[in-house]
Amino acid sequence: MRFNLKGIFVLAITCSLCGFLLSLVYSSAKDKIKDNQKKAIYQAIEKIAKGYKEVVPIKVRSIDVYKLIDEKEKIMGYAFLVEGQGYQDKIKILGVINKSGTTLKGIEIIDSKETPGLGARIGEEFFTSQFKNLKVFPSIQLTQKEKVKNNQVKAITGATVSSTAVVNILDKGIKELREAGVFND
Repeated sequence: MRFNLKGIFVLAITCSLCGFLLSLVYSSAKDKIKDNQKKAIYQAIEKIAKGYKEVVPIKVRSIDVYKLIDEKEKIMGYAFLVEGQGYQDKIKILGVINKSGTTLKGIEIIDSKETPGLGARIGEEFFTSQFKNLKVFPSIQLTQKEKVKNNQVKAITGATVSSTAVVNILDKGIKELREAGVFND
């Protein structure tokens, strides 16, 4: 009995020390993690949107929105960061949309933990390129066949849940921006 208490005590001390060290490392790296996430967002905006001079971050309800301002100090569009449930975990998507909120300029998958080889393909160029100049009004449609309308996206074979999640996340985010009056500027 005495040996068991000694083992439990040593284990408790070791676990407490490890937990303390882990929280110390996380708290020291927290700012760096946020900076890297912010940098990834701005790189994605730069990759999708062309010709903007300034990015002005704003918060619209639960969505991070970035006004894209041109040389004439006019709004040329918006970038927005939306998140929702995929097949495995949350999917975080950055979309760039024109100032009237009718056409996506493109998307970038910022974070995804979908199944490798299947759902993870949502971040590949063949899938994300379908969102370039995609009409989003009244909504984006997912199809299993070849696209025939300018608001359709072809699902990834074997990853319909992940493909559907991307479309639903974007539709929900765009709808929320419309309801908040973002496209009325």
